[in-house]
Amino acid sequence: MKKTFRIFAVVLMLLTMTGYSAFAGNDERRGTAGAVELLINPWARSTGWGGVNVANVRGLDAMFNNVAGLAFVKNIEVSYSNTLLNGGKSGLNSGATINTFGLGVRVFESGVLGVYVSSLGFGDLPVTTYDSPEPGSNGTFAPNYMNINIAYAHSFTNTIHGAATVKMITETTDNISGSGFAIDAGIQYVTGENDELKFGIALKNWGPAMSFGGTGHSLTMINDAGNNFTVETRSAEMELPTFLNIGLAYDFFIDRWDQRITIAGSFTSNAFLRDNYALGIEYSLLNMLQLRCGYVLQSGMLTGNSATASTGIHAGASIDIPLSKDKENGTGLTIDYSYRTADYLRGTHAIGASFRF
Repeated sequence: MKKTFRIFAVVLMLLTMTGYSAFAGNDERRGTAGAVELLINPWARSTGWGGVNVANVRGLDAMFNNVAGLAFVKNIEVSYSNTLLNGGKSGLNSGATINTFGLGVRVFESGVLGVYVSSLGFGDLPVTTYDSPEPGSNGTFAPNYMNINIAYAHSFTNTIHGAATVKMITETTDNISGSGFAIDAGIQYVTGENDELKFGIALKNWGPAMSFGGTGHSLTMINDAGNNFTVETRSAEMELPTFLNIGLAYDFFIDRWDQRITIAGSFTSNAFLRDNYALGIEYSLLNMLQLRCGYVLQSGMLTGNSATASTGIHAGASIDIPLSKDKENGTGLTIDYSYRTADYLRGTHAIGASFRF
């Protein structure tokens, strides 16, 4: 088992080194990546404190921040989350809504298989053409971004947990589509008398470049002889938005009323964005109510030179409702909510529910 872990650690290290070759620190690369929806955390629980829980994320939420946390699924877990991105379809600045469904199943004593599907929709958009640029006369179309994630997490020891994810990426409109795939890998290390100290590292979205194709790249023209001919353009390749997450978390326990205070910090090194730093805190009461908040700081943000919207304050809450006498391993329902501030845009709301049995 130790040999297996060493092999996994070496693979992750190689992936990390490969990923860092893309992290040139050149701000001129900002905005040149494709499939940027892979940078949006769709889960309500972890976004409640800015995704700072790289080291201590647990369950299906872990498949975004650090897939190694999937190893903590007890038996079966089913989750759903809905995100109204910057106000959702009723927002002034965005019509984007993310729907995410996930399933985690313990298939071995030390292994968990997980899958989740995330769909980003923009509502119905008006079709405009060169000859008819006014909206409303040509109908509508509905772009959709979808990614399917399949992961396996393994507990090598009681303190070391690792996992890997394969994801399929599709982006479609009415006449253009693109597809690709990527790999995530992560490790979590837990130590202390009460497992209070946690460390995590994860590499995300490592894979080949993707491009678009379809009839939308074709243009029918008439030559001087009056004959029709079709010209097709080629799409440029776009690299995936690779990034590296590193996190640390520490739990403070208070015996009365089963209280817990967790302080967590993380660093995100982006290949095509500025680096992010996050700090968060979570309070738990009776293992049933959790309140959390976090702050995401981006390089250059304090000087008013922010490059992305979803930085600043994040906040959220969860309610765990046990549905059996065994509160630890029995059937239960969790309801999550989070709010993310956004520069120049409306805030992002997310609500989700998880059922474990």
